[in-house]
Amino acid sequence: MPFASEWLYRRLGWHYFWAYAVFEVTSAFLITLGTLDIFVLYIDVSVDQFWRAFAISEVAVMIGLVWIFRRAKGLVWPLVEWLRAGKPRDGARDAWQRAARIPRDFVVAYGWQPFVIIGLPISVLITADFGLPWYSAVILFAVTCVATLYAAVLHFFASELALRPILRDAAGLLPSDFAGMQVGVPLRWKLLGALPLINVITGVVVSGLSSGGDSTLTDLGIDVLIALVVAFTISFELTLLLSQSISGPLNDLLAATDRVKRGDLSVRVPVLSGDEMGDLAGSFNEMLSGLEERDKLQRAFGSYVDPDVARRVITEGEMLEGEEVEVSVLFIDIRDFTPFAEQASAAEAVARLNEFFDLVVPILMKHGGHANKFVGDGVLGVFGAPERLPDHADRALAAASESADAVEERFGGQLQLGIGINSGPVVVGSIGGGGRLEFTVIGDPVNVAARVERATRETGDVVLLTEATRCLLTREHGELEPRGEIPLKGKSDGVALWSAKTLPSVVPRPLAALPDPA
Repeated sequence: MPFASEWLYRRLGWHYFWAYAVFEVTSAFLITLGTLDIFVLYIDVSVDQFWRAFAISEVAVMIGLVWIFRRAKGLVWPLVEWLRAGKPRDGARDAWQRAARIPRDFVVAYGWQPFVIIGLPISVLITADFGLPWYSAVILFAVTCVATLYAAVLHFFASELALRPILRDAAGLLPSDFAGMQVGVPLRWKLLGALPLINVITGVVVSGLSSGGDSTLTDLGIDVLIALVVAFTISFELTLLLSQSISGPLNDLLAATDRVKRGDLSVRVPVLSGDEMGDLAGSFNEMLSGLEERDKLQRAFGSYVDPDVARRVITEGEMLEGEEVEVSVLFIDIRDFTPFAEQASAAEAVARLNEFFDLVVPILMKHGGHANKFVGDGVLGVFGAPERLPDHADRALAAASESADAVEERFGGQLQLGIGINSGPVVVGSIGGGGRLEFTVIGDPVNVAARVERATRETGDVVLLTEATRCLLTREHGELEPRGEIPLKGKSDGVALWSAKTLPSVVPRPLAALPDPA
């Protein structure tokens, strides 16, 4: 049936639902015929009586189907409209949810009415036509209810298979992270509902065939009752064990998947069997081992490069193609660190730098930038790459001011900074060779930012920004004081610079007097 459903769906389009309606009518016809065949195992009937009973049953069943189709139209028609409209992407989520819910809603929408619409006229009319005792109507009604319930379960599973091509098309239009919705019937209830019913039908048929034609209608009622009792007592234990054998490992997988969604990649699923469920659990564990290894690699990689760059490298490969973008570049440097490094041990010098970088780098990231590289006792921050930021100039100035204030609050006047900011077009991408690559920014704006930082030693300012950056500002950053045009190395003309206000500094002390970092 799955192959036939897929083939018909691809061939018929939205007319596919008419093909399924034909299947509903045909299966109802066959179930009615099969139920009458069970009936004649328990009572002698002539050929005329059989066909009259068949005609009565089919009329009742057709009336029931018309009633069911009218109830189902409201469930199915939005899907028909979606298919007729060419399966638009904006309606894919609703189409998926509706297709997943229809098997359940289609059966639930029946309610108790089909049992009365079909069972009541059949039991009464056949009892009267055959001249049977009045209580025969009760027995026949019970039998028709079992047959109707069988038909409902059959149509439930058939509709699930029939709707899978539509679910596949809708899912293909949804985002890749679409996780589905629990709108159907749980697997456990499918097993607990279908297996006992199969046992009832099997028990009644076997009992009728083994009676040698000596059974009566009363025997049919007794057999149905006994089959129901056995199905929901003795054999129900096997049904529970089977459902637990399947649903137990699936529940373990679902629980583990939920933990993975919350970020726990250390979870593993116990392999409890040697069948397909065991293979699934083993494959799940192998997948998580790979994900955990990749996560460790990404976190380790992200310690050496910006996390956004690390994610791009893992996604796109190690060679990120160069592209020209407009960014703001911020260069932060510690003044007079060289004399301290000459007097201190290597461990002390590294500890000082790490304490400084631990304070400054998170501030760059907080404002949307990243530490592109560390140059001795300085750090180059970039805003606008790899992630595009329309307000990169505002973010760079805000990060510079906050960095200066944070260093002032942490170290007082014991540590002096110079910060230069410049904006302009640069080339960003992977640079290197011989198996060693670096994601970097290249262009004159980077060189200018470094030279603006050096100019802070001449002007006595902590933060200086160029006219190019000031023109791109869109927010209020406090008073900016002009410093005029200052000649910079490598520039034929002077560069207009502006000073940004920061916290007042205390009288600086030599770096050697700084306390040991905690």
